[in-house]
Amino acid sequence: MFLSTFSFAMANVFVKQLSNMPVLEIVFFRSIVAGVLCAYGIRKTGVDWRGNNKRFLILRGVAGTVALVLFFITLQNIPLATATTIQYLSPIFTATIAIFFLKESIRVLQWLFYAMAFSGVVLIKSFDPRISLFYLMIGIIAALGSGIAYNFVRSLRDSEKPLVIIFYFQIIGLVVSVPALFFSWKTPGGADWFYLVLVGLFSYLGQIFLTNAFSREKAASVAIIVYTGLVYAITIGWFFYGEEQTVYTFAGMALVVGGVVLSILYGRRRNLMADRAVEAAR
Repeated sequence: MFLSTFSFAMANVFVKQLSNMPVLEIVFFRSIVAGVLCAYGIRKTGVDWRGNNKRFLILRGVAGTVALVLFFITLQNIPLATATTIQYLSPIFTATIAIFFLKESIRVLQWLFYAMAFSGVVLIKSFDPRISLFYLMIGIIAALGSGIAYNFVRSLRDSEKPLVIIFYFQIIGLVVSVPALFFSWKTPGGADWFYLVLVGLFSYLGQIFLTNAFSREKAASVAIIVYTGLVYAITIGWFFYGEEQTVYTFAGMALVVGGVVLSILYGRRRNLMADRAVEAAR
């Protein structure tokens, strides 16, 4: 999970390095690199790439691609750590959408944790003049898109192999980005080619390490490690981009991460207690 978080953090850094490139062009190259690596993995394991539930696979790809495009826009236009923090709201949207999509429930205490997380975003926006309302909303919609995509992934986990889900994501990324190239193509410069390849490579590695982590260990044990990505974002943003953070910004980040983490821990505790009650009833 640490390798996954580090890989995604590096992918974000290289997206920011490509601030001069159109976002959909970055998505295009990312999808090609990750798609080729994914296709190799599918061929090596002998998995049927077509999958079973094509409708949900496509919808997951669409939701994930929209979220990815919007997240890349925030990475290019606001501080790295802030864009990362806003994206960390996605578990809240995942749980909220699951009420309707997967018929799951949320307790009152969890809603309070969610309010705590959103208050952190408001605090960051209020005291950081580098963040406009427009890019704040773009970031929140990106987190919403990720929440929708995660619900599709959860519904597909019993019928599809992880590589197939990831592969469809890359295919949809290509389908969405190719038409835009005719209107916003910009030929990459020398170092840009290198950065584009690294975006695709680290994105793919992040997905693979993430899948392995959740398949080998309980979700509650590894999910929290995702938030170490904020440490990477703050450190890299400070050293390489001169993105200084105020006390209020740090407080807002703490509220966001704290609210989401407390919600995850509370939800896992509820599930554990429910499992124990079932075992006791037997």
